Amino acid sequence: MTRATNAPTRRSRPAKRSAPKQTPSRGAQPRAIAAVAPPPTADLAQPVVANAAPRPVADVASLAGRYLTFLLAGGEYGLAILGVREILALIPINPVPRTPAEVLGVINLRGRIVPVVDLRLKLGLPAAAPTDQTVIIVVQPRDGEMPVGCVVDEALGVLQFAAEQIEPPPDLRADPADTAFILGVGKAEQRVIFLLDLQTVLAAATALAGTPPKS
Repeated sequence: MTRATNAPTRRSRPAKRSAPKQTPSRGAQPRAIAAVAPPPTADLAQPVVANAAPRPVADVASLAGRYLTFLLAGGEYGLAILGVREILALIPINPVPRTPAEVLGVINLRGRIVPVVDLRLKLGLPAAAPTDQTVIIVVQPRDGEMPVGCVVDEALGVLQFAAEQIEPPPDLRADPADTAFILGVGKAEQRVIFLLDLQTVLAAATALAGTPPKS
């Protein structure tokens, strides 16, 4: 009889030990995966916000004002009129050795040396031979800085843009550095005018400040 009573006791002990073998950690694993799953979804949304951040609507609206418009390869562009000093007929330009292709050289403007940039080449547009309409727009982004001449196909005139007439540059999914020179896009009736950032466009030419013309 003692052997009969001991047998169930031995069988019940493995049953008690089997309970801890049901590891709850396995059941917790799906919870951890569910908790980690949302962050990748949030991360995928971040680039969309980041793309819009460099061109906030408030900054674009602050571009309202008057712009000198001109033609380049059939497209219309504009420079803030406050930075424009004068418009010159195309005159001989003295080339400077070992300068970028878009830097045509310098001119002697009433005794002052002014570097000249071909805006077609600077903006990545194809080169073109000058015509009777080709002009040099002399600009000075800020007081005290060296003036720079910009060769354009033709000067059109001055347009006034209100805040609601200016939109951020379109997102073409290109390298932001390639479109950094565009501040905004102005709308005038059926026309589209790209508003340029003088500081960015003329960065290559300012290094020629004080360079004498080639004899």
